[in-house]
Amino acid sequence: MTTVGEFMTTRLVTMDGNDTLAAAAQEMRDSAIGDVVVTDGDNVVGIVTDRDITVRGVAEDRNPATTRLNEITSKDVVTVSQNDDAVAAADLMRTYAVRRLPVTEDGRLIGLVSMGDLAVEREPQSVLADISADDPNN
Repeated sequence: MTTVGEFMTTRLVTMDGNDTLAAAAQEMRDSAIGDVVVTDGDNVVGIVTDRDITVRGVAEDRNPATTRLNEITSKDVVTVSQNDDAVAAADLMRTYAVRRLPVTEDGRLIGLVSMGDLAVEREPQSVLADISADDPNN
């Protein structure tokens, strides 16, 4: 059994739910990433992606300079453990229609597993794995 901990990403960027969409977008740009984990103290409250900023923020005419992350973050966060089976994590992504799952241990965020991580691990010859393993183009 391959576990989530064997290939999860541990280089995480977290932001507070009161931070703005603009601050999150700038952080994503500066860190060459497509998401930030939204936290309230040590608790994971959501994930905001570059797509969320576009679709739930800008396309809804929200001001990125004043709109807070907690205004666009989905509130039901599905998490996994580093000891969970990778196939089970993929099934959770399919069931909940998400592309990323925070990895927690004793309620504390320790990593993130993405659909791309799973593709690289499980289907290294797939197009998604090829794209996910490539360096960012920004």
